[in-house]
Amino acid sequence: MTLLSLDDTGTRSTLVPHRLIEEVRRAFADLRDGRFELPQRVALADSGYLVMPTRHRPTESLVVKTLSLAADRDPMISGLVSWSTLAHDTIVVAPAETITALRTGAISGLVTDLVADPAASRLAIFGAGALAGDQVRFIHAVRPLTKVRFIVRTPSRAEALVQQLRAELPDTDITVTTPADRRLSDVDLVCCATTSTEPLFASDELDETVHVTAVGSYKPVMHEFGADLISSASAVIVDDLHACMIESGELIDAVEEAVIIRDDITELISIIDQPRRPGGRTIFKSVGVAVQDWAAMELLARTVLG
Repeated sequence: MTLLSLDDTGTRSTLVPHRLIEEVRRAFADLRDGRFELPQRVALADSGYLVMPTRHRPTESLVVKTLSLAADRDPMISGLVSWSTLAHDTIVVAPAETITALRTGAISGLVTDLVADPAASRLAIFGAGALAGDQVRFIHAVRPLTKVRFIVRTPSRAEALVQQLRAELPDTDITVTTPADRRLSDVDLVCCATTSTEPLFASDELDETVHVTAVGSYKPVMHEFGADLISSASAVIVDDLHACMIESGELIDAVEEAVIIRDDITELISIIDQPRRPGGRTIFKSVGVAVQDWAAMELLARTVLG
């Protein structure tokens, strides 16, 4: 057996936004068509540890992500993702924090491409942690951004990321503000990448045609947006309904309070091959599906192994 281990730089140099978005698109089409063996993720210590396995039947490739999560640690995510297949004696390993950030960025970019206004170009993003930079990069890949506004409690914590993104996206106006001074009425895209237990904004702060992406919360006690946004939305889209009804506090509470019924929540697999632009406000909530990790690792392994 040969172990091929890639670091953050090596992983990122391969998994560039447009390539990974298309790989994630194909993975969800395969998920719809029953081509994955996908056990429910194992969560231990109140989701402090997660194990996410998946097997792709056509290629006989197996991807397993093992990680720990600690909201007060930087980076919050730490662990490994492995790729193996019956046809190879090489196991490819990459950092879980890198794969998670990239595959989460890719699914946000994919759904933005499917449902957001084609002319959308102004993004407000809550949070500047491990997921935030790739949310900007992957959304920019499908909706070239003219303005990005980071909304963070401590602006100094966003400085390094903002400087990096300004160098990468020189034609994009990137600024930082605090929640107290936030302004959302002039943006057409909102991204939430926090572990907040309280809604970050009220629905009446938003434009009527905004697309909201929420990727930060992963426990029932966490809420990045409120029931008022759900009740005002023309479409609520999720990566996996079953997982969201276990882990998304926003949707669990909304269903329990009859703000929305499960049948009115759209799973990504049902729209993967066709854009759905219903107009009005749209929401995408992601808690993560193992096929996203598979897509990233399959593309990575295919590239580095030839």
